[in-house]
Amino acid sequence: MTTRRGLFTLLAGLGATAAGFALPSPAAAQSITLNIGPPPPPAYARRPPPPRRGRVWVDGHYRWNGRRYVWREGYWQRSRQGRSYAQPRWDQDGDRWRYSPGRWN
Repeated sequence: MTTRRGLFTLLAGLGATAAGFALPSPAAAQSITLNIGPPPPPAYARRPPPPRRGRVWVDGHYRWNGRRYVWREGYWQRSRQGRSYAQPRWDQDGDRWRYSPGRWN
């Protein structure tokens, strides 16, 4: 009887621990913003390639990697029927900067 109770307690503890390590849902991951002190450098002025059928052009932009800004080249992303794409952007929030990743609306 003691073995079953111990096993049950162990399984309940593991379940509670695993719940703390659950990955966020895709919707939660899309709403993440970063507040960073210095502003991002100006974006490179590059001309996007000609349009492609069934694709949306994502503008090149700077991302913050935890230590510095890193340039991400523009790229084509498969379009989603009936949805529009909001480009990634940086907005000033007081003396800080907020990064909003690209997302589908």
